Amino acid sequence: MKTDLNDVALFLETKAAEAGAAENTLAAYARDLKHASFWCANRSETLRNLSRADIEAYLVDLSSEGLSSATRARRLSAIKQFFQFCVEEGWRKDNPSLQIRGGSKKKKLPKTLSLEEVDRLLDVAMHSGKNAAERLRDACLMQLLYATGMRVSELMALPVAATRGNPAMILVKGKGSKERLVPLSTPARDALAKWIVKRDQKDELSVKSGHASSAYLFPSSGQLGHLTRHWFYGKIKLWAKTAGIDPSKISPHTIRHAFASHLLANGADLRIIQTLLGHADVATTEIYTHVLDEKLQSLVEDHHPLAKRDKSTL
Repeated sequence: MKTDLNDVALFLETKAAEAGAAENTLAAYARDLKHASFWCANRSETLRNLSRADIEAYLVDLSSEGLSSATRARRLSAIKQFFQFCVEEGWRKDNPSLQIRGGSKKKKLPKTLSLEEVDRLLDVAMHSGKNAAERLRDACLMQLLYATGMRVSELMALPVAATRGNPAMILVKGKGSKERLVPLSTPARDALAKWIVKRDQKDELSVKSGHASSAYLFPSSGQLGHLTRHWFYGKIKLWAKTAGIDPSKISPHTIRHAFASHLLANGADLRIIQTLLGHADVATTEIYTHVLDEKLQSLVEDHHPLAKRDKSTL
């Protein structure tokens, strides 16, 4: 068991150093491989010595536990990455996971929002804070999120230096420390300019009280030094409730989906959206093409003569 955990630790260190894997990705690898290691230990086996039959038996056990196909596919992916590492390190000559295929993952359409729902959320964010500072901060958060399609973790950790000078575009550091430029809408730039004035005033008072100046656009007194995605998750649920939107369909990621869906519906190129979202592979972005399917169907129903005739007979 000890050897297993040491192997996993070395794998994670290498991933972090060589591949520049994001913190959340490494955490997911750690959880999945730890689970597999415990499964091995219960069978007096070690992770690096598993055979193809062992891995398949593990996947069968995951299925019997009632785990979703997405979870099983993610754990198989972690195992595949681990055994590729084992081969590269010379620990094994073969990769027993190479020919194993996970169950087909159904592509779920992302939850998204209508333009009207986004407008309501933006309005609530602008007006529901306890004081002027909160209202300016919350308006800036929502405007930036919807204008850029940033991941919430990227938004929370955004350096204030990247947003000074009324920029038309800001530099965002995404997964694997990859950087990309995202443009700002006029409402987002206005909200940003107003918040920075108030933020700097608060930061100046904090410095006078003996605290260090914050490097973040959305500073916090917490351990990270900036607002967290968990804080924002709770906040956006409250905004949704106030706006009369079902909170169960809202998360920060929903705004990212709305950003992409609305751009595509209004004629943006899929490759451009891929760049703005920071997707490494356009296949990840292609899930949004359901918007085009809906648009084409509407186009036919509204303009095709036979469709018009069918409607007139109803």
